[in-house]
Amino acid sequence: MPHCTSCSAPLPAYSSICEYCGTKNDVDLQGISEFTVASEASVRRCPLCDRAMDTIELSKIENFSIERCPDCRGLFFDPDELNALLDKSVDNVYGFNLQKIHSMNQMVPESSLRSRAYIRCPVCSELMNRVNFGKKSGVVIDQCAHGIWLDSGELRKLLEWRKAGGQLYHEKIMSERAELEQRKEKKEHEKWASAQILLNTPPRPRSHYDDDGIDLSPLLKSAAKLVWRLFI
Repeated sequence: MPHCTSCSAPLPAYSSICEYCGTKNDVDLQGISEFTVASEASVRRCPLCDRAMDTIELSKIENFSIERCPDCRGLFFDPDELNALLDKSVDNVYGFNLQKIHSMNQMVPESSLRSRAYIRCPVCSELMNRVNFGKKSGVVIDQCAHGIWLDSGELRKLLEWRKAGGQLYHEKIMSERAELEQRKEKKEHEKWASAQILLNTPPRPRSHYDDDGIDLSPLLKSAAKLVWRLFI
């Protein structure tokens, strides 16, 4: 469990701000890499504090920088930057701990679900969507086409989720859903092909007419249409 760099008190699960002394810790970034703060502030502003954000450069990844609010310590990632950082920071994970993954998803405090209004993207100023990252990470992120916003402490939780095999589990679930969808589409295609065969059946020869000499092919076509309506 991370501790405050000022008073050593344990930090809350979903925040890097100490509840005892109020120190704003940078444990999210300190747990990943050495970093420097650019001398010039970013042109983007924090969607919560409306302050110009700092540009943070991480030494672990070349030519990689993110924005951080100097007040609330929230982080803004351009598209694909968050996944790139997680991939670089957590590797050699070959299995998943389902118990830990499920417990992380269930222990989300109500405050993290944000009863507050939706926040605006620092790039386009449009309202961002709220999504549970990886379906079961327990971290509700703000996201739009221009990037992802993480509140203070949320990056730390995503790192723990990755270490527990959360990404592998997410990929497994998505693969199983894709296979299920493929089987469903294949079954529907087979039903459609069977109905097409019945609909295109040519008139039967005289020997296949009924005893009264009535051509049964229209009846077969009617039956095929009924099958079409029921199953397709």
